[in-house]
Amino acid sequence: MERRKIEIMDTTLRDGEQTSGVSFSVSEKLTIAKLLLEELKVDRIEIASARVSKGELEAVQEISKWASENNCLNKVEVLTFVDGGKSIEWMLESGSKVQNLLTKGSMNHLTHQLKKTPEQHFSDIESTINLAASHGIQTNVYLEDWSNGMRNSKEYVFEFLTFLASQNIERVLLPDTLGVLTPKESYSFVKELRDTYPNLHFDFHAHNDYDLSVANVMEAIDAGANGLHLTVNGMGERAGNAPLASVVAVVNDFMPEIEIAVNESSLNKVSKLVENFSGFRIPVSKPVVGANVFTQTAGIHADGDNKKNLYFNDLLPERFGRKRKYALGKTSGKANIQKNLQDLGLQLNDDDLKKVTQRIIELGDKKELVTQEDLPYIISDVLDSSSREENVVVEGYVLTHAKGLKPSTTVSLRINGKLFEANASGDGQFDAFMNALRKVYAEHTDKTIPTLTDYAVRIPPGSNSDALCETIITWKNGKKEFITRGLDVDQTVSAIKSTQKMLNILEMS
Repeated sequence: MERRKIEIMDTTLRDGEQTSGVSFSVSEKLTIAKLLLEELKVDRIEIASARVSKGELEAVQEISKWASENNCLNKVEVLTFVDGGKSIEWMLESGSKVQNLLTKGSMNHLTHQLKKTPEQHFSDIESTINLAASHGIQTNVYLEDWSNGMRNSKEYVFEFLTFLASQNIERVLLPDTLGVLTPKESYSFVKELRDTYPNLHFDFHAHNDYDLSVANVMEAIDAGANGLHLTVNGMGERAGNAPLASVVAVVNDFMPEIEIAVNESSLNKVSKLVENFSGFRIPVSKPVVGANVFTQTAGIHADGDNKKNLYFNDLLPERFGRKRKYALGKTSGKANIQKNLQDLGLQLNDDDLKKVTQRIIELGDKKELVTQEDLPYIISDVLDSSSREENVVVEGYVLTHAKGLKPSTTVSLRINGKLFEANASGDGQFDAFMNALRKVYAEHTDKTIPTLTDYAVRIPPGSNSDALCETIITWKNGKKEFITRGLDVDQTVSAIKSTQKMLNILEMS
């Protein structure tokens, strides 16, 4: 029997980046885009929203340049808007060639957000599609809030699709924007569209608000969907999107009539890299990519594995580039840098490789051992640091901590070429450091240091060395929250490095 091909579109770099507190740098976006297309071999990637920021434009320009050189520019997509051609101008500047045009898929959104009639909306969409085509830009169309549109304004949805069937578009994208569909509805809604419009290409875009995204994806496939929108680690707004790894495993194991191109053996390495670049931790129990899902803890399970693999299922870790582990607990009875990068499935350009190599040498000078598990942390820190202009530099500091005395810090800080110095005490060394910074900014600048709202420290999972410590700090500046990360062998120093990144973000705001 000939298998039915389903397209996989990964939207980690666009919809996944809407995860609270997550923002990829230009270098990180380019690295992830390369891995998704070359290593994981997804069919398409959605990498950005038009007109968001200068950094977003730079990222799309870099990815488009690389994709053009490697004959895969048609696989790179950007979310655009019905905005009188402004998004098209942005795309032309970015070099991208496929737009995913965001339109209104329910009367509720159309009436209350756009305050337009269907005819007015359709006319604006047609003008945008024609303008794109005149510039050689291909169009896919998102029906925002489509799931509620099918529930509450089905006549409008079908009127819309009849209109789209006459337009010069490639795909219709069906998002369950608010993550409200049940599996039964996912099947019936997609099936009704499939039967009515057999010549349209439909992509299904699931959200996970009720933890039903994978089940909904399975039903959409059975109903005749042509493509799926997924994210690495299930990243996305609110409860996230349908997770790539879980869907790939489910399709491969339970839907033999379906063919997908994703290389499942690379899922784990891409998952870990995205985790480190984003700071978005993977739950240890997350299927396929979680740290514990191939770890047996109970002694009876380990014993059963020795007796005809009694506790194995089809989710063998080797499929995903992993190994089964047996944790010891209460219930249980340095090589060449380039080679290590290759083992992790990573590829860096010469400049980035030099920076990473220099950082490893610096750690070696401190007589610290660096393991393969440390490498993604080092790469993430180096690429993040090199992508920012250092207008603020912590030139020096003295940290004192003595019994019976309050910790104190003297800081030397260079801001836009001018050197300032301050001394302060605090409840701890880092608190004293922050108090000294506040003195400098209060006396010499018109800016206010953001409020620290969360402080987390971690070491690389699986690392058997004490070489690295990563400090992840969440800051609040007015209503805006953002995260910075610092990496060093010393916890306080890693926190200071994270704070220096915050000061540079503050300087650019």
